[in-house]
Amino acid sequence: MVDKPVPDETYMKRALRLARRGLGKVSPNPMVGAVIVRGGRVIGEGYHRRYGGPHAEVNAIASAREATSGATMYVTLEPCCHYGKTPPCVEAVIKAGIKRVVIGTLDPFPEMRGKSLKILHQAGIETRVGVLEAGCLALNEVYFKYINTGRPFVTVKFAQTLDGRIATAAGSSCWISSPPSRKLAHRLRARHDAILVGAGTVLADDPELTTRLVKGRNPVRIVLDSKLRLPLTARVLAGQERARTLVATTPAADGKKLTALKEMGIEVLEVPPDAQGRVDLGGLLPRLVERQVSSVLVEGGAAVITAFLKAGLADRLVVFIAPRIMGRGIEAVGELDIAEVARAIKVNYERVYRSGEDIVVEGRVDKEN
Repeated sequence: MVDKPVPDETYMKRALRLARRGLGKVSPNPMVGAVIVRGGRVIGEGYHRRYGGPHAEVNAIASAREATSGATMYVTLEPCCHYGKTPPCVEAVIKAGIKRVVIGTLDPFPEMRGKSLKILHQAGIETRVGVLEAGCLALNEVYFKYINTGRPFVTVKFAQTLDGRIATAAGSSCWISSPPSRKLAHRLRARHDAILVGAGTVLADDPELTTRLVKGRNPVRIVLDSKLRLPLTARVLAGQERARTLVATTPAADGKKLTALKEMGIEVLEVPPDAQGRVDLGGLLPRLVERQVSSVLVEGGAAVITAFLKAGLADRLVVFIAPRIMGRGIEAVGELDIAEVARAIKVNYERVYRSGEDIVVEGRVDKEN
């Protein structure tokens, strides 16, 4: 009895699982996985492990247990054909004698966009594109938005009571969510390039904004402070060797405070104000991309959360709902100028699950609504 050939989709699923191991480690590069198959057997596999390190294709070739000549490579994203921090992957693929390359999706990077296919074809290598493309696109939605729009992917995260409060009327908010939820929140931080809060949060809570509760990198800490009210002793300004801080302000900022922050080694980014005199978020986000920030976790407070939602800049929501009722207090989301239910911001649920005693809701903001 002759064994049926394994479909390309099976090996691409394996490549996708490998690629996910790079989450929070390779940004602003995409997560990529690669599998090498010959004679119906996997002979090598790899993924992009860290930013600046070898790409998935090179790692897969290096891991091969036997000669790769005549083999098929499955890779979740088009192999690179340009020099960056590493040499072009297409050169390694050709040198390895790979005869067929199955690609999940093309790379939108300007120097790519299908150019690798032409190089592979010229080398006599057969290609197939679009295998499990939806899954490959979803895997790197942050990267695709970063490249295609010139803006980072924005996740808005907050913890609230069952009746929608993030703090008491007096401003107390420690702790609404449970210990497991706080650990999960730190894991979210480690998976984003930057974490963003307003000056009010710094003044009220003096947060450190690091990933103390989990292993992982510390994101860039961004503080919106239109007039530079934050104190120079704030914890978010300390430990720059562990976690870099960027303060976004406006031309109305205190000049002496601006000089003092720069002398402390803090990057201060001046952004034109919006109609209310606050840091214009639409003007800020492209400036963050210039600094290789491809994803931002917005943690508040209420005014900042509301501003992102009102401006249509939020892509994803992660809401921790604690089994508490507070009554009068500070709402998570403020005035959005919505007079009709039909105009309400629609959220498409992705996951709803328990975390300790809390319920966590993850969803995507419906941009078409």
